[in-house]
Amino acid sequence: MPLLLVILGILILLFLIIVFKINAFIAFIIVSLVVGITAGMPLQEVVLSVQRGMGDTLGFLVLILGFGSMLGKLVADSGAAQKITRKLVSLFGKRYIQWAVVLAGFIVGVPMFFSVGFVILIPLLFTIAISTGIPLLFIGIPMVASLSVTHGLLPPHPAPTAMGIMFDADIGKTLIYGIFISIPVIIISGPIFSHALKSIKARPIQEFVSPPVLSEKEMPGTWTAILTTLLPVILIGSAFIFDLLFPGEHELKFIFNAIGDPVIAMLLSVIVAIFTLGLARGKKMGEVMISLEHSIASITMILLIIAGAGGLKDVLVDSGISDYIAGLLAGSQISPLILAWMIAALLRISVGSATVAALTTAGIILPITAAATVSKELMILSIGSGSLIFSHVNDGGFWLFKEYFGLTIKETFLTWTAMETLISVLGLLGVLLLNLFV
Repeated sequence: MPLLLVILGILILLFLIIVFKINAFIAFIIVSLVVGITAGMPLQEVVLSVQRGMGDTLGFLVLILGFGSMLGKLVADSGAAQKITRKLVSLFGKRYIQWAVVLAGFIVGVPMFFSVGFVILIPLLFTIAISTGIPLLFIGIPMVASLSVTHGLLPPHPAPTAMGIMFDADIGKTLIYGIFISIPVIIISGPIFSHALKSIKARPIQEFVSPPVLSEKEMPGTWTAILTTLLPVILIGSAFIFDLLFPGEHELKFIFNAIGDPVIAMLLSVIVAIFTLGLARGKKMGEVMISLEHSIASITMILLIIAGAGGLKDVLVDSGISDYIAGLLAGSQISPLILAWMIAALLRISVGSATVAALTTAGIILPITAAATVSKELMILSIGSGSLIFSHVNDGGFWLFKEYFGLTIKETFLTWTAMETLISVLGLLGVLLLNLFV
């Protein structure tokens, strides 16, 4: 019966989102109430469980995503993203242009949501294609692959960070492991895969092909742009690396643990960016603060969706459904990492949203993660990989790519959907390989 309730809940969730087009946050709350009441919980207890789950999830995450959104806004408005791309293109030259856009996509993708990074970098990509005569998809696929991988696998992006909270995982380890897996995945699904798309020609509409708005003088210096953009990764990663080098007690350990804490790292990064990308560029503090206030609006719904997923997670736990599922799956011969990937993949195909698929899977798989000996950090990366598979017509990213590149539905399946599926499968293989060593 408990397993049927979970299946029923997922079906209702998919039905509300896909058929009735109901907002994912509202759908999560409705499903939480239905599952809790059907499982025998009093209505008041279900409500309290949802409230507790939302609070536990957002208590930490709202700081990470809030600061992350502010940093992304400063990187975008200052022209830092444009500067990074231009400099890398000039350094790598036409012959190695793919690696330039891969690196640009990775650097910009770390602090920015996928859609924001995509819209910021795409005019530069079109400009590069026109000026060099290189086919647009030949450089577009590598850039988009970088943005997609960072979105699905690396903190401080919403799903990996939220799952870190749910699983009580080490965010620093998740980031480092994620980078190790991301590098080969991006190379294969980006530059290498793009060679198979020579017969497909992008036809972007003219309105999208526009030069960068900011001039060279208006943008920050190259190293300022790169170091400020990557500062969260540097700070969080430094604590993990320091622990590896000095596993015992060390007088500097407190300092590295402090600056490597995700909240402190994001706060410090925003403070640095306010000066390097704001005040140092001639902006007044009032202007910078208004810009940061506007950045929060972009993550409001994302926070609510994640909160809704956290509410459903607590209902599954408090009702005993999670423990029941864990008991059923305890004797399964399938690796928990593969099982989590499969669930996330099925939900991704059904609901479209990678974030919703990942967080729903996390709620289902939570008791297995607690009981199994598998790394929590690798479980996050496995779910993140599964949540990227086979993006199609129910995913906003599918249409964003299709329209900007001017492709047909069939061509979008052959390019974007194939790339996302390749990322997902390679991500799982990377997780399984890394699982042999950690």
